[in-house]
Amino acid sequence: MAIGVKALHLSVVPHVLAIAGAVMVLVWNIHFRGGLAWESSNKNLIFNIHPVLMLIGFIIIGGQAIMSYKALPLKKEVKKLIHLVLHAIALILGITGIYTAFKNHNESGIPNLYSFHSWLGIGVIVLYGIQWIYGFLVFFYPGGSTGLRRESLPWHVLLGLLVYILAVGNASLGFLEKLTFLENSGLDKYGAEAFLVNFTAIVTILYGAFVVFTVFSIAPQEDDYSYSSI
Repeated sequence: MAIGVKALHLSVVPHVLAIAGAVMVLVWNIHFRGGLAWESSNKNLIFNIHPVLMLIGFIIIGGQAIMSYKALPLKKEVKKLIHLVLHAIALILGITGIYTAFKNHNESGIPNLYSFHSWLGIGVIVLYGIQWIYGFLVFFYPGGSTGLRRESLPWHVLLGLLVYILAVGNASLGFLEKLTFLENSGLDKYGAEAFLVNFTAIVTILYGAFVVFTVFSIAPQEDDYSYSSI
């Protein structure tokens, strides 16, 4: 099934949204939240790394990995490598982003894994890692048999989309959770920062939606189905 739009053309929209989302999350955490720091007496600066890495590193680069195999007019092997590397970068940055949340909590005396957002986040990153490892072994190296790849492909696509949609949803849930904490601590509910966070969540959802749309758009002629678009 494909929608009647070329993937390369459709991918322009999520690229614009990716730039907007990256700028917005950086403005929020640097301008409004005080900046980013790996080590600081102000533990909030450590936590600020978390939303930046999860959005830019995990959601945006992860989405680029998905679109790269579908939209780029390159040879299959080149697209496969780009796809694999981008997903690996997204996974590494996502793990680092989760680590900063634990680091902030541990150094601030805050309990870990007390919210649905944190539970779902751990589940998503584990599934993402399993998906990457399986894709690497079956579709890249050492590579499965033709029959195994053919049978695995629809499940690889389906599970890849499911994991990515869960990641986007959980990122939006994270924005809501953080904004709720801030508002309960006195942040103006109708102030500039509150609006910025809400609009960043909206851009995140729109970006994820257009990434999914790109999967179902028309691929360049060079594309074949020996490897998943996820």
